[in-house]
Amino acid sequence: MSKTPAFSIKDNIITIPNYPKEGIMFRDVSSLLENPRGLRETTSIFAQKLKVIKFDKIAGIEARGFVFGAALSDRLNKSFIPIRKKGKLPRKRISQDYELEYGVDTLEVHESSVANGDKVVLVDDLIATGGTASASVKLITSLGGEIVASLFVIGLPELGGVDSLESQKITVITLCEFDGK
Repeated sequence: MSKTPAFSIKDNIITIPNYPKEGIMFRDVSSLLENPRGLRETTSIFAQKLKVIKFDKIAGIEARGFVFGAALSDRLNKSFIPIRKKGKLPRKRISQDYELEYGVDTLEVHESSVANGDKVVLVDDLIATGGTASASVKLITSLGGEIVASLFVIGLPELGGVDSLESQKITVITLCEFDGK
């Protein structure tokens, strides 16, 4: 009987130098998803780490956070909250602007997605500076929810996003880390 070899999330993420611009090392999680075990293993590890956290809902940040968040939501039988870019949600929604290195963008969530007192886990593929994650936290908390944990496949600790969320008393879980940008 052969044993299934250990799966490494980090080894299944391709790094693309100088994309989308010079000096950036792009960490591509789509290479992880191309592996038949990638989503299943990632979701399984996230589910294991959440066993000690009490929560009601999972919020995924567009777009790759949808993939991991929805799969985790299905596995754990929890409601899924899509956090989308401006203009993509049809019902009554709230918006939150956030800074990018090249300008400002906006995230939105349906007002009915979060009830007062909901404990929410935030999911995305990567945390760098934390701007997108912090904007998502503001959306959820402004509706009366509480972010009890945030999950990221990749952490780029040198860019400060993990520290930013932790300073807000939010548990941050990353499955692998890379140095630099």
